[in-house]
Amino acid sequence: MIEFTLPKWYDLHAHFRQGGVLEPYIKAHLDMGCAGALAMPNTKPPTAVVFEDDENNGKYWSIERYMRDLRAAGADKFKELIVPLYLTIDTSPDMIIKGAGSGLLKACKSYPPHGTTGAEYGVPTTKFMDNGVFEAMEQAGIVLCVHGEEHGLSPDHYFDYGQNAETIFYDNYMPIVRDKFPNLKIVCEHVTTKKAVDFVLGAGPNTAATITPQHLIYTIGDLLQGLKYHLFCLPLLKYSEDRQALRKAVTDPNNTQFFAGTDSAPHTTKATDCGCAAGCFTGGIAPQLYAQGFELAGVDLSSQYGQDIFRKFLCENGASFYGFNLLDDSFTLRKEDMPVKVLETSEGNVVPLPLGLKNYTLPWSIKL
Repeated sequence: MIEFTLPKWYDLHAHFRQGGVLEPYIKAHLDMGCAGALAMPNTKPPTAVVFEDDENNGKYWSIERYMRDLRAAGADKFKELIVPLYLTIDTSPDMIIKGAGSGLLKACKSYPPHGTTGAEYGVPTTKFMDNGVFEAMEQAGIVLCVHGEEHGLSPDHYFDYGQNAETIFYDNYMPIVRDKFPNLKIVCEHVTTKKAVDFVLGAGPNTAATITPQHLIYTIGDLLQGLKYHLFCLPLLKYSEDRQALRKAVTDPNNTQFFAGTDSAPHTTKATDCGCAAGCFTGGIAPQLYAQGFELAGVDLSSQYGQDIFRKFLCENGASFYGFNLLDDSFTLRKEDMPVKVLETSEGNVVPLPLGLKNYTLPWSIKL
């Protein structure tokens, strides 16, 4: 039996939502060996100010408030917890400087307007290039987390074989951001295309990227064949050559720029009359899915060499980029079947990705 032990890891792109469901969603992360998380700020209303005094009569939530709610629901067990500031039309350089000085502000999240769940308050990236926000972030050492897709595209530009919302964004915007703010630390979130991978690789050590387990395992064909809506997430799955680029990046023994960010996004209802909720729920099972993805990429996880490569991606690179410590606390991955179960919450059941695809077991299990 293959079995190896890893330091507890940080999920550097996770969605915990709000209200009564916080506790089971956070517990699912603790149950898969997470020592910390970057909790995305697309709450309702968005977490778009730093201090509670600035919540503006309920227009926005503050990082102070959301952090308090998360910790009360179990996130106090995390060694590290970051809530990025949701960048909106009201974000100012002064807000960045004051937030950074308080220690509450560690990162900011840029969303394409209306481009994904909870992105209604998103603002085009060019706004922050020109209004001093990115400059203030660069000076204060605040990480920019980017959902890298162009918004407002026609369908034939949004997703086509020759181009899509992500490739357009990485062609037209990210090179400008990188050149204009060379010391700004940037995380290209949940990259899905060879174009984005190539950008990260050529952009230097201040640029990194998260990759989800589903984008390592599946392609757009898996989503479309039988219309498996549990695989619907944003950015969309792409083509086999894109998946190959992601696999090559994460399995490179010299990889320092790509790390785990699950984008685990729980929904109690995925398919509705007006569309499909974007997001795959991988809470509780992400290390197992990543291990599956690495094996499909040709990594021998029975070898020390393969285990070291996996450890760098899951446990080391993200911690290093964000300045976290590796922990003595550990968990064990074991090559044995593990049943996948629905997650029960006060708002209904959440179906994990494998179960939504009629996969009732995983080939890897986890032991804390």
